[in-house]
Amino acid sequence: MDISQNIKFYRKQKGYTQVDLAKLLNVKPTAVSAWESGRNKPLMDKVTLMANVFNINISQLVGDTFEVNDINPVYSKLDVNRKKNVYKYAVNQLDDQNKIIQMPEPTPESEYEEFELFGAVSAGTGEYLTDNKPEKVMYKGIVPEHDFAVIVNGNSMLPLFEDKQILFVKKTDEIRSGQIVIVDYDHQAYVKKFVRDEKSCRLVSLNKEYKDMPIDEEHDIHIYGTVVL
Repeated sequence: MDISQNIKFYRKQKGYTQVDLAKLLNVKPTAVSAWESGRNKPLMDKVTLMANVFNINISQLVGDTFEVNDINPVYSKLDVNRKKNVYKYAVNQLDDQNKIIQMPEPTPESEYEEFELFGAVSAGTGEYLTDNKPEKVMYKGIVPEHDFAVIVNGNSMLPLFEDKQILFVKKTDEIRSGQIVIVDYDHQAYVKKFVRDEKSCRLVSLNKEYKDMPIDEEHDIHIYGTVVL
């Protein structure tokens, strides 16, 4: 895994939110969000600090199996002129690295809002929504009025909702035919289109590769709410 994936992995392993890690590193939550998405890379001092916070080696965090001490035995055997060449090369590499990791974030902080992501709902085989605990994350754009947010897992609602898209939901017990709902169907959570007509009452996938899910006495169903965005 690269550094963006490793930051997210070790952060979650420690039970930290993006906001928690930002406070420990004395940076803004948008910086952590940018690191984890790969839009930006942390400075070396933050990499070192994160490695200490996660109680791991720097090489584990940056995703490189190379150990710093590996170069010392080789370097010590070089003659003076070759050592100078190694030093010059190392300086050039450091300059190139700093040009990359010091790039400003492409998106202003004002375009991000923080919200709690409750868990995943399936656009395919079902998720256990109630098993997830809310996680504070950053969202690019304006967060609409909502009661909870979830992330799509799967492709059965294409082209309306893509895999890993965030959905904002308003809780309600009253729904109309044609609305997109978050529903517990036989104890698994889905995002589907609710349809009621003269034929039947059912949950429909927009991707026609998936079959309709009938709403009847044979299935245990609870509506969490309707999708507002």
